[in-house]
Amino acid sequence: MLRGSHLATVDEKGRMKVPADFLAELRRLGKKFYVTSENGDRARVYPMKVWEEIERKLAKLSSHNPAKQKFLARTNYFGQVVALDGQGRILIPPVLRDAAEMKGEVTVSAQLTYLEVWNHTRFLEQLKSNPITVEDEKALDTIGI
Repeated sequence: MLRGSHLATVDEKGRMKVPADFLAELRRLGKKFYVTSENGDRARVYPMKVWEEIERKLAKLSSHNPAKQKFLARTNYFGQVVALDGQGRILIPPVLRDAAEMKGEVTVSAQLTYLEVWNHTRFLEQLKSNPITVEDEKALDTIGI
């Protein structure tokens, strides 16, 4: 499982050095990743095993399912298969890098089975503008959290 949050940097070529605390777990999960987004505001870094499980679930749905079509249109537009290089870096695809304004400092946040990468300023704004609500607390309570 991936846990925690760390600062990282996206270099001028769009490569992000994976924070050391995440690197060992990612290497254990493989060398290839699917980097994508549902709306271009952040990158999601899925180990290929995790992404392939999502694809298996989607393949069971009708090709006419509108939610499936929307999801695939966006994740394919922003997405790219990338490899972890020898220095522990991954490439953020150019289309996604531009949409999410990923230059310089970024926040890499664990989401248990994948990582999210945010422009650091946007991440802080998101935290402030989207607090945990009473409804969120009730939903978490239903699963014992």
